[in-house]
Amino acid sequence: MRRYRNTKIVATLGPASSTPKRIEELFRAGVDVFRLNFSHGSHRDHAERLRVIRDLEKTTGRPIAVMADLQGPKLRIGSFTDGKIELKAGAKFRLDLDRAPGDQKRVCLPHTEIFEAIHKGTDLLLDDGKIRLTVTKCGDGFAETKVITGGPLSNNKGVNVPNVMLGLSPLSAKDRTDLSFALSIGVDWVALSFVQRPEDVAEARKLIGDQASIIVKLEKPQAIDRLEEICELTDSVMVARGDLGVEMPPEKVPMLQKRIIKLCRSLGKPVVVATQMLDSMVSSPTPTRAEASDVATAVYDSADAVMLSAESAAGEYPVEAVEMMNRIIREVEGDQNYRQIINASHDEPDPTVSDAITLAARQVAETVNASCIVTYTTSGSTTVRASRERPAVPILCVTANERTARRLAMAWGVHAVHVEQEQRFSAVVKRAVEVAKAEEFGGAGDKIVITAGVPMGTPGSTNVLRVERIL
Repeated sequence: MRRYRNTKIVATLGPASSTPKRIEELFRAGVDVFRLNFSHGSHRDHAERLRVIRDLEKTTGRPIAVMADLQGPKLRIGSFTDGKIELKAGAKFRLDLDRAPGDQKRVCLPHTEIFEAIHKGTDLLLDDGKIRLTVTKCGDGFAETKVITGGPLSNNKGVNVPNVMLGLSPLSAKDRTDLSFALSIGVDWVALSFVQRPEDVAEARKLIGDQASIIVKLEKPQAIDRLEEICELTDSVMVARGDLGVEMPPEKVPMLQKRIIKLCRSLGKPVVVATQMLDSMVSSPTPTRAEASDVATAVYDSADAVMLSAESAAGEYPVEAVEMMNRIIREVEGDQNYRQIINASHDEPDPTVSDAITLAARQVAETVNASCIVTYTTSGSTTVRASRERPAVPILCVTANERTARRLAMAWGVHAVHVEQEQRFSAVVKRAVEVAKAEEFGGAGDKIVITAGVPMGTPGSTNVLRVERIL
């Protein structure tokens, strides 16, 4: 089950991809991480999908990562007497806390946090930005607005408040319940929606501890303002371009994507590019050329993973979408310009023994023409460092920690294998050679580069590098 590519594929499970047969088809087509979207589906649905994935792990012998994506605080208007209205540009429209059904002049906005944060001149976006309002007057529990961009507006449409810091935790009451459940069934990653500040990440970390890794979804302009601090605190980042594109001018999103990927690469934090990557494949067996180029751009930018949402969760061609993404990635990574771009983007290593060893491993592997770099790790930090270097050879992670093996399915270029704990370095070397042969990363006469930490089993203690020939 070796993948002949470095960039990973994340796929969302849903109505179109919930049976054991379909989940296995998706995995064999190229999925490395399965996403459980807690905005939809019941706890029973998610538990059954995770059970199927764990059974598939046993069948294939491959660690598979599972991500629980929390919904986050959803801001929505109330309902209308007739189900919908038509707003005209220039008209006046009131938002308030009155739960009564709305009409052409007003509607309920049941979020006191918004009224506490907005002021005259604040823009409000409804229905994914299709409707734009500007606040002309506001007070305790109400806002009078002017319609800037009109159109049809129906019940319970979403509300975005760009350029305003809302007094909201990223974890709603629903999220806390979902989080507790997700941790209880053993997910590997927890994705936090609508993070605004570093304190949001710290709040989630207190609840999650070391039970799962955290991936911050960058959807709010406020998070971009404190990007470095947030990235330092999280384990991984998702560029959620859909919501970013609603609250920010669309022309700014491509540059932000590149900036975020570059920062995460520098910090050694896996980064996922998401939202509408192959969106036309929800209803078409092939993507548009623009979508293929979009996926390719993320790969050229050195993203760790690219993600499918509706394409795999509810689309008509979920397996074909994964196969297409797999083919695009392999085509890009086979381009001679790809390696030149990757090599030109190396950051300076941190002044630590672990970083020095990891940098040396890449250089030695390329010099001696090794078939792979083998990282023996407990926490996964050694392997993530190796992934940050973007070596020209595969990274074979050997770990006695099953949870570590699963989480590393998110990291660029990493093929993780779960083994029993070794106590001596000589045993690690022997095991590395055995695994490299068994997993088809090398054959007789090939050289492999091995990194590990002595004493064995001590997290973050990488201090040994060795070149070994496979007999």
